[in-house]
Amino acid sequence: MTVLPFQLPLIAILRGITPGEVDAHVDALVEEGFDAIEIPTNSPDWEDSVRRSVQRHGQHACIGAGTVVQPQHIDALLRTGGRLMVTPNTDPQLIQHAVAEGLLVAAGIATASEAFQALRAGAQVLKLFPASIHGPALVRALRSVLPPVPLFAVGGVSPSTLASYLSAGCQGAGTGGDLYQPGQPVQATRDNARAFRQAYLDYSA
Repeated sequence: MTVLPFQLPLIAILRGITPGEVDAHVDALVEEGFDAIEIPTNSPDWEDSVRRSVQRHGQHACIGAGTVVQPQHIDALLRTGGRLMVTPNTDPQLIQHAVAEGLLVAAGIATASEAFQALRAGAQVLKLFPASIHGPALVRALRSVLPPVPLFAVGGVSPSTLASYLSAGCQGAGTGGDLYQPGQPVQATRDNARAFRQAYLDYSA
């Protein structure tokens, strides 16, 4: 199985964050133990936010971009120094390009066919998306045929549902709307991060 370059298998998704807000929120996440940070490309000036986060925390956190759907996104991500690329879909050419550039790729999949396509293209992590639509039952079904590759549940995962995905066979999850909403106070991000981390620790105990 791929050895992940982060300790806590929860990817913080900061969709909609701005460069003016990103330092304080990422600081809080790192202080709460999060060491995988994703800033989606449909966030305002996302390249600047990724660059700032890499400069502050790149030595001890895996930081990158999500909602990567075109080659230009990869090129921009590389310029920021980010190491993580997350996609919402399975695009073999995009995955191959990113892997060739040395990025860790978490590729979005929803079927077994897409999962094997992504793996053949070189993706190191699979992202079941949207997880809340498919549920833990699909995780169990995929696990019965997939090789031992990290599988993350993303989309609608909350602290209260995290354990159901982990017990079904996921190694981790992407934490989106239940972690961060645009404009929320830093303390809310900290509190939500703490709840997610505790839910993971409770499951792993």
